[in-house]
Amino acid sequence: MVEPDEMIEDEVFVDIKLTNDEIVQWEIMQQMSIECLIRKKKSLRARYTYGIIFSLVNLVAWFLRDYGQRVSLHFHILKGHDCFQTMGVLRVSLGCFIYFFMLFLTTCGTTKLFNIRNTWHSGWWTVKFGILVIILVFSFFIPSDFVQLYGELARVGAGIFLLLQLVSVIEFIAWWNAYWMPDERKKQSSCCGLFMSTLFYMASLCGIIVMYALYASKPSCTLNIFFITWTTVLLLVMMIISLHSKVNKGLLSSGIMAFYIVFLCWSALRSEPANEICSPQKHENKHVDWITVLGFLIGVSAIVMATFSTGMDSQTFQLKKQEDQMEDDIPYKYGFFHLIFSLGAMYFAMLFISWNLDSSTRKWSIDVGWTSTWVKIINEWFAATIYLWKLISPIVRQPKIMNHEEPTQQEQLQNST
Repeated sequence: MVEPDEMIEDEVFVDIKLTNDEIVQWEIMQQMSIECLIRKKKSLRARYTYGIIFSLVNLVAWFLRDYGQRVSLHFHILKGHDCFQTMGVLRVSLGCFIYFFMLFLTTCGTTKLFNIRNTWHSGWWTVKFGILVIILVFSFFIPSDFVQLYGELARVGAGIFLLLQLVSVIEFIAWWNAYWMPDERKKQSSCCGLFMSTLFYMASLCGIIVMYALYASKPSCTLNIFFITWTTVLLLVMMIISLHSKVNKGLLSSGIMAFYIVFLCWSALRSEPANEICSPQKHENKHVDWITVLGFLIGVSAIVMATFSTGMDSQTFQLKKQEDQMEDDIPYKYGFFHLIFSLGAMYFAMLFISWNLDSSTRKWSIDVGWTSTWVKIINEWFAATIYLWKLISPIVRQPKIMNHEEPTQQEQLQNST
């Protein structure tokens, strides 16, 4: 008689044979998996190509603003079309906006890698580059009144871009705080989070001291003193609220946010006209030094990086978060990506002309003038307001939730009795 243990041992070794149809189906699935991987990598590489295109268009706008008049003698057809300086920037921005908005319309709603619109987004570069050139050339023959109207609309689009960028930055800060949040099981993360929060607060304090020394050294600089002092007040308020027992968000997120608003305040003070008494920048002559050129290049790079990072952060602005991603799903939202780049085209135009449609700017300058200063200051205050609301909103909403739950619990007790 065979023992039960011997029967189990014999049944373990089972020879599984697949039919020809199952083998073919398995090979098809493997092939599709490889094809999905190839298409996904191609899609991820495409975003860098769009970033390069956006950067090149920015440089074309800058060249027309600063050196377009020198080459205008060789292009007599452009005479009378007002194609240089401020209007040149707006025309290039309009062409860039039309191009990326066209890509937004043609890729919006794409969800799968095997969709024909995915192929259009990730390929067809020769055709898309030709379309870009045609649109840019066409923008130089558009009537100046229409371009001026676009400039007014670009102010609104640039404001929307700043708002979306601000929300993206705050969500990134929240993610970073959650990643380094102190955990009893991760003592190293707690130490790293404490170290980084201390580092950010020290950097913010140093930034405030430097701003007082450079931009508010005289009692007559009342506006700069107000900007810096109010930034300090916002920093302290964010720190106190984040440490409150009912909020208890720690110092890391408030430290990063404090550093961000100090940076915005410094950027706003840097945007003040160089001939002002309280500005340490002196550019009475027309000589352009290497610091000015370096600042310009950093500014252009910041525009491209801000546009690129915000365009990739589509999950922040989704009403319904997608938890599980299928193998053939696209790696990022193409429509949102191109929409952000179209708004970024409006934003870089405003930076190049300093948000002013009527006057020209100095060579190798970017985002300089009182309008630029106030835009950045308002952006700073708005950022602090949104962050403080995110801290206190759970506490404000909690009584409403409890009041809503209490009648429900009472009804359950009545039904049980």
